[in-house]
Amino acid sequence: MSNRTPAAVICTAILTALPLLAQAADRHSITVYSRTQPGAVNPSTFEAQANNPDFRINIPGYAMVRTVRSMELVRGTSRLRFSDVAAGIDPTTVAVKSLTDPDGTRVLEQNYQYDLVSTERMMDRFLGQEISIAQVLGDSTQEVTGRLVASNRGDLVLSLADGRLISLGRGTRNVYFPNLPDGLITRPTLDWSVNADRGGDHDIQVSYETRGMTWWADYNLTLDESRGCKLDVNPWVTIVNQSGGSFEEATLKLIAGDVNRAPQASLLPRSRVGVMETAMMDSAGFAEESFFEYHLYTLGRPATLRDRSIKQLELFPAALGVSCDKTLVFDAGYRTWGRYGQPLTSTQSPFPPTSDVKVFLQFENDRDNGLGMPLPAGRLRVSQVNPNDGNLEFIGEDIIDHTPRNERISAKLGNAFDVVGERKQANFRWDRNDSWMEETIEVKIRNQKEEPVTVSVWESLIRWSNWQIQNNSHDFEKRDASSISFELTIDPEQEEVLTYTARYDW
Repeated sequence: MSNRTPAAVICTAILTALPLLAQAADRHSITVYSRTQPGAVNPSTFEAQANNPDFRINIPGYAMVRTVRSMELVRGTSRLRFSDVAAGIDPTTVAVKSLTDPDGTRVLEQNYQYDLVSTERMMDRFLGQEISIAQVLGDSTQEVTGRLVASNRGDLVLSLADGRLISLGRGTRNVYFPNLPDGLITRPTLDWSVNADRGGDHDIQVSYETRGMTWWADYNLTLDESRGCKLDVNPWVTIVNQSGGSFEEATLKLIAGDVNRAPQASLLPRSRVGVMETAMMDSAGFAEESFFEYHLYTLGRPATLRDRSIKQLELFPAALGVSCDKTLVFDAGYRTWGRYGQPLTSTQSPFPPTSDVKVFLQFENDRDNGLGMPLPAGRLRVSQVNPNDGNLEFIGEDIIDHTPRNERISAKLGNAFDVVGERKQANFRWDRNDSWMEETIEVKIRNQKEEPVTVSVWESLIRWSNWQIQNNSHDFEKRDASSISFELTIDPEQEEVLTYTARYDW
């Protein structure tokens, strides 16, 4: 056996011998921005691909990272190296300054080095040079030294001293390199030329943008109908870090709002999420504040964001006993007016004859209702306690957009099983010469439940912009310029029939 050292050990020894640039722990501050569509990302997307090294995904978000590190500068011009940056860094966004002497310290030149050590890169750099191979053959080891003339997916070709060529397959082997080539590094590194008026220890702040990070909100709601309609609202945020960097004890901020971004080419960050973390509220939680035209949420305690991880944090303590309304909606004829250039005079109704009765859950996001906090866009998931066994059962989910305080939240949970709607065109007349038409609509709602229900019937008046309602069997309310609604109360196991005539003139 040869007493030479494998390349990995040589690299480790060289790096260990380098002087330490940081004498104290780095101080991180991270602001995460999200481009995630509410409810569009599921953590299982990352977990399912965790063992696939070729998996690449565009993480819909990014982060601004600020790191403060104690570093020693000499007076005058010197080189400064800063490693441990995230692999997803955008080097064009890097800013560096001395917090100790900001006016007397200038950056003259900046380089971003990312030619990282790997077997493939070492093979590329040693093409045409001499290396040694110790290949295991059964119980023995054969060592071959020669000039590397080809390397293809692990298959090597060496030129021996006597001129012969030997091809070595991808068996069990060690490859020995004489040194670490110049320019290869073990981690992405920023390199600066710095001019300092004063020497000694400086607190150096480096800030940059990195891809591979995002966040979204999840709202877990528990419905209790035994007290009318009451909700327990438990909001969480989920943070994904696939940036290629880990951040210990960082100050964490989240931006909620639609921040405009200039178009850019598709980014393919590293992937393989390895761990799901849940951080309980054992100290200060998120504090919310207005920031420009967005909302900023700052965690009141340090948080560790490890690379290839998903962390969950409580957005704010659960709000208990939030008053709500359950609404049944039949909208077989509900469509937004399409702004037709002329009246729609076709005798055939553009709407289907039957449709499901939808179930909506609504509540006010205000302080009187136990809430009153700007809510980031996210998924709203509702469960209900089964009174027979006390277990929580899932009953529906929806997504909400960014919702300011004092606004009403409406979430569609599903379709009612025991309430059925039916709609038909009962009559249609029109006069081409006098420029009018009349359409009579009949809606039937059947309630097969053992208790009465109230159903809101939404109707669209899309045939023309100038309309009036005649001969209506129930009172209606104008929703907007092209739609109206009726409130129908249906007794148990009964049917309620709604009729009205819409007259259009032009």
